Amino acid sequence: MKTYVAILSTGVVSILLILALCAGCTGSAPGGNETPNATATTTPNAGANVLRVATTTSLENTGLLAEIERVYENETGVDLQFIAQGTGQSLDTARRGDVDMVLVHAPALEEQFIDEGYGIDPRCIAYNYFIIVGPKDDPAGIANMSAVEAFRAIAIAGTNKTAGVVFVSRGDNSGTHAQEKTLWKEAGYNYTRDIQDAGAWYVEAGKGMGDTLILTNEKKAYTLSDEGTYLSFKDRLALVPVITESTELMNRYSAIAVNPGKYPGVNARGAADFINWLISDEVKQLIGDFGKAEFGKPLFVPLYAPECIKPPFNCTCAEPVLA
Repeated sequence: MKTYVAILSTGVVSILLILALCAGCTGSAPGGNETPNATATTTPNAGANVLRVATTTSLENTGLLAEIERVYENETGVDLQFIAQGTGQSLDTARRGDVDMVLVHAPALEEQFIDEGYGIDPRCIAYNYFIIVGPKDDPAGIANMSAVEAFRAIAIAGTNKTAGVVFVSRGDNSGTHAQEKTLWKEAGYNYTRDIQDAGAWYVEAGKGMGDTLILTNEKKAYTLSDEGTYLSFKDRLALVPVITESTELMNRYSAIAVNPGKYPGVNARGAADFINWLISDEVKQLIGDFGKAEFGKPLFVPLYAPECIKPPFNCTCAEPVLA
């Protein structure tokens, strides 16, 4: 840096100020805080007071997310930032390190996410049931069948061009879509080969659950929905539940933190705190009461130990997460 000299009077030279400033030195800070190279798996830290959560549209559509956000933010001052997507999209968002945790409902996809090293500390929170809804006249004649039998009957009727038989799929790799594909497989079909391009009777919406229900209603069709979203939209629909609480339709919701070993910038402490809050008895009571006043029944059933560790749940629901 240049030294500046001021001349105060004729023939008298006084040096008033010499600035020797070394700002913005470029040496590495102690403790290994060097700027990561372009290929390192890091993500910007959103801040200890912000928690980013990728979650399912069903939790948003029911209104439970808004209630959880209201209570948690009031209690802690943490800014909960929810991104509502299908489960597959939520897990992909977490794989990129763009969120701190996920709230999802597709056990097979969750297991893959954890096995790949992206997710840690899974805790199951609650469950409800998927249901098959359709027109009151039930043109495929599936009433009183199991879910697998119903899917087989719908496919046969659709393939035979039975009048009024249409099935609307979410078609978005969500937890509901994953469950649908499982049911087609259990019914004896190869989803990609036998169902996806089976003809006009099978429609892929590519939308969230609420929008899929609206489209299904317009087409007077069948669809697979989580019960909570159906109840939230019931007043806008002519659809009725045709198959409910079949063994194959159990729908479990879980919270999973993003692994800071993959993305050191995630808010691991915030994720642990939020998961521990979700599995507390007080919050399970909140979840169990949600929807009772409006719908006459809860939209979700909280999971408690030891029930959660047994079939069909096979998960951890009470052990605290250590940050």
